[in-house]
Amino acid sequence: QVQLVESGGGLVQAGGSLRLSCAASGHSFSSCAMGWFRQAPGKDREFVAAISWTGGSTYYADSVKGRFTISRDNAKNTVYLQMNSLKPEDTAVYYCAADIDSRPTMVVVTTASYDYWGQGTQVTVSS
Repeated sequence: QVQLVESGGGLVQAGGSLRLSCAASGHSFSSCAMGWFRQAPGKDREFVAAISWTGGSTYYADSVKGRFTISRDNAKNTVYLQMNSLKPEDTAVYYCAADIDSRPTMVVVTTASYDYWGQGTQVTVSS
């Protein structure tokens, strides 16, 4: 069992920045692949970014590449999503997720592969 709690969402103007955090407890965090997803109103949940066990491998959706950075601190059981140059189309509820069955260097990009999800944090970008 893994419990995930996101924080750091809010309202920001276009071009601004936010840093999301996801604190994990339960299963060994350092052996989980982690990911960030988002869901806008009326749309399906979509992949944003993923990171492997040690952080050595990362992967991003094309829509956020160059603007968002995923990182993790295994000593703090926390994964982060630094979001820069935010756009109105980034507005969504952002979720972190944990995959406890991945291999150490894997990044996981599919929703169905993740075992645990946080409750989400709202990000609103005004134009």
